[in-house]
Amino acid sequence: MSALASFGRMIKFSHSIFALPFALASAVLAARDHPTTPQQWVLIIACMITARSAAMGFNRIVDRTLDAKNPRTASRELPTGEVSLRSAVAFTTLAAALFVAFSAWLHPLCGWLSPIALLVVCGYSYGKRFTAFVHLWLGGALGLAPVAAWIAITGTVSEVPLVLAAAVATWVAGFDILYSLQDEEYDRGAGLHSVPARLGQRGAMAVSRALHCVTVAALATLPLLAPLAWPYWVGLAVIAGVLAWEHSLVRPGDLSKIDKAFFDLNGYVSLVFFAAVVAASLL
Repeated sequence: MSALASFGRMIKFSHSIFALPFALASAVLAARDHPTTPQQWVLIIACMITARSAAMGFNRIVDRTLDAKNPRTASRELPTGEVSLRSAVAFTTLAAALFVAFSAWLHPLCGWLSPIALLVVCGYSYGKRFTAFVHLWLGGALGLAPVAAWIAITGTVSEVPLVLAAAVATWVAGFDILYSLQDEEYDRGAGLHSVPARLGQRGAMAVSRALHCVTVAALATLPLLAPLAWPYWVGLAVIAGVLAWEHSLVRPGDLSKIDKAFFDLNGYVSLVFFAAVVAASLL
């Protein structure tokens, strides 16, 4: 159990709460016009978990040297030896293989596209070595979740999952910029790229706010494509309020509440969105 807990900490398993509800919400919307089976829902969850596990495992392997030099990340499982490199490689390989297998089982098109998805989500780990747009890369990687879930149910792509993908991409990029404020000085010294390293705290916070405005706008257009009852608008108002609260907690020169802004509030965003879509769809 201790080894399993170490792997769970290594890949930040609890962070699955960010993208998974958006994937399930996309599936809920798709299921309104397409019959589904319990097996499909289980496989969608399995694909989400294994894809994210593979991506996070790959990230920890690729960044292990950088993490060891960064005071904030030096205590992670690979730099400290709590998880060996060989074990991490085996875990990541297994997760990637399971993701491809589950995807093929879920839908043939998902199976064919799964290697491309892995390239996107794992390739993110190299992004900060050459571009400050790395935050959007991460957002785009998680934004694949609602598109993939829609394909799993319908076998096609439409405007609905693409709008959801845009919302997820800008939401994730926005809060990732805030979180990376902690590494501003280290990134500059190590020659790594990020919005905070490029623009400083005030500039990064402004970009983050702008991205979250796009998130709310994208979510506001969703009912134009997939009619949703009034609970959706209540949920959207709550989400906008939570995002505003998040930005009020992080101020230039004061990052003491960054963990609450990153972990707690963004978890509320995804859960409220899922609950709003389910409630609106039922009505």
